Amino acid sequence: MAKANRLVNERSPYLLQHAYNPVDWYPWGKEAFEKAEKEDRPIFLSIGYSTCHWCHVMEHESFEDPEVAQLMNDAFVSIKVDREERPDIDKMYMQVAQMMTGRGGWPLTIIMTPDKEPFFAGTYIPKGDRFGQAGMLSMIPQITDVWKSDRLRVDKISDQIKQSLSIPETLEHAELGHESIEQMVSAQANRFDEINGGFGRAPKFPTPHNLMLLLRHWKKTGDEFSLLMVEKTLQKMRDGGIFDHVGYGFHRYATDAHWLLPHFEKMLYDQAMLALVYTETYQATRDDQYANVVKEILTYVMRDMRSPEGAFYSAEDADSEGEEGKFYVWSEEEIRSLLTDKEAEAFVKVFNIQKDGNFYDEATREKAGTNIPHVTSSLSNAARALKTNEETLSDLLESAREKLFNAREKRVRPLRDDKVLSDWNGLMIAALAKAARVLNDPEYARSAELAVQFILKTMRRDDGILMHRFRENEVSVPAFLDDYAFLVWGLLELYETTFDVQYLRTARDLNQDMLDYFWDEKDGALFFAGDYSEKLLIRQKEAYDGAIPSGNSIAMLNLIRLARLLGEAEYEQKASDIAKAFSMQVERSPTGFGMMLLALDFALGPSYEVIIAGNPEADDTQDMLRMLREKFIPNKIVLLRGGKEQSQQITQLAPYTKYYNSLKGKATVHVCINQNCKLPTTETSQMIKILDEAE
Repeated sequence: MAKANRLVNERSPYLLQHAYNPVDWYPWGKEAFEKAEKEDRPIFLSIGYSTCHWCHVMEHESFEDPEVAQLMNDAFVSIKVDREERPDIDKMYMQVAQMMTGRGGWPLTIIMTPDKEPFFAGTYIPKGDRFGQAGMLSMIPQITDVWKSDRLRVDKISDQIKQSLSIPETLEHAELGHESIEQMVSAQANRFDEINGGFGRAPKFPTPHNLMLLLRHWKKTGDEFSLLMVEKTLQKMRDGGIFDHVGYGFHRYATDAHWLLPHFEKMLYDQAMLALVYTETYQATRDDQYANVVKEILTYVMRDMRSPEGAFYSAEDADSEGEEGKFYVWSEEEIRSLLTDKEAEAFVKVFNIQKDGNFYDEATREKAGTNIPHVTSSLSNAARALKTNEETLSDLLESAREKLFNAREKRVRPLRDDKVLSDWNGLMIAALAKAARVLNDPEYARSAELAVQFILKTMRRDDGILMHRFRENEVSVPAFLDDYAFLVWGLLELYETTFDVQYLRTARDLNQDMLDYFWDEKDGALFFAGDYSEKLLIRQKEAYDGAIPSGNSIAMLNLIRLARLLGEAEYEQKASDIAKAFSMQVERSPTGFGMMLLALDFALGPSYEVIIAGNPEADDTQDMLRMLREKFIPNKIVLLRGGKEQSQQITQLAPYTKYYNSLKGKATVHVCINQNCKLPTTETSQMIKILDEAE
């Protein structure tokens, strides 16, 4: 049996995957750096994550290979880092890689001095030389030679990198306004794929926050093309192979322009952000197809990604049995063997199942022999082709899906990364809470509440500091900006769903902790790492909204909402300072800041403050809430002054609300639009009229 290295004592699923490599891996920590200093050796830093396909490839090809391992053990002190566990380390060295090579990705490979100063960067490196790229077998001796014989060169490179990292962002600022959002929308329209949905060519990523901004642009301007871009993209994604038609949930991204061939990993944050945009699109269009997708996503998450304690796991791998996608693909023969003739005919027709497979193997460019279920025709067209009706066809497809799902459950499953991350759980809490109120499903709210209770009880230190990661009863790594910002987002959504004042109070408290630990008093905005975090080469600030929105963007939106909910103008000023700090970046490349522009859209208005005074259980109060939740009014806050105790609690948090009382014992709504308050009304129809007239 292979001998374990030091990673065997770690909790990260990614690090544990490498615990029996012949490479003498160390976790990031004092022991490794002291050894490198004492023995005058460079450090080989490898960063990845448990569901990263090419991380698995490099491990099997190089890190499991005795020859490569021996070279590494002789030349380096080797450190493994889970990017999801230590995003601060990943973000800093990813910036280095992009500066040195012009690209980034995982696995990320950094060679650095014992002082953590990098002088080489790369991503996936093959074992042997390939197509002009040096492989591990030739690269390691070259680096060893430079380290031993030309230390001045090493020092020069590392000094240049340090200086480049230390160059401050320009202190110039742009004036962000409605035109900034228009520029973003115009750029998206120019890249929109009118046939397949999505933006640009392959690969295609979901980027739900950009779609959420387009929804708001449609709402504000009436621009039907903005709505078309959203609907076409969401429909094509749901029809494509990027969606798991048998077990539900979305894969990470599509490698092609048609959303057919996905990278098969499933990430919690994708499920959360996609559930949010499908929920909002249902709210905007009242088209049940979008509500159904939300239910499918959340069915998957609550079935396969929820811990016994109620928190949510991080991801599921793309690979099983050493092959990407094997768990998810089907041969026609297997499908027919598991289903009745009618079920098989329906499933084969609707989901484009072919005898020789319906996608090409990327390596051989030949038909793979297996199929990725995907839809290219409407249910009505399929029903006509099969000479049946839509209801009968739907029943056949659901029966087939259940049988295939049960059969698939007997396969070897992809690895599930079962660590719990505060930030990703915050996103899922937000998604569940919003879905609960829009779809009127209290089970979603209960799931969100369980996750919140777990994080606040288990992942918060005695001194109040939030923690980033939980796994196997171990809490580790003090929280980063995203943990605070995303969890506050979840709490705000949960408050507006349940009107439990404790969620609003906790959101306020965590938001204040975030400002205390992360705010840059000199230049504004929020650092990614807190005052209490390990000191790295630099302390980064970022606002780029990539696969996940940035902490600064979500914090900006939270601050605006909290300012309106609590009547705290200081929070709105902080939100403005965040926008100002990143304004030049946004102006240069608006498509990279969709979530920040969404927050800006709230700030620019029209925006609404809706305070309802009334018995939460009474029919008139519930009617008002139901009408509010049916309408797509994204830039609003809603407060409820209910019974005596709840009203007192709200007044303590938001003193301005003490004047918002019910009239004649009836549920009474007080609406303010762009800081201008209308006369209170007890009529739901009048409330809707006030809101409609302001649009």
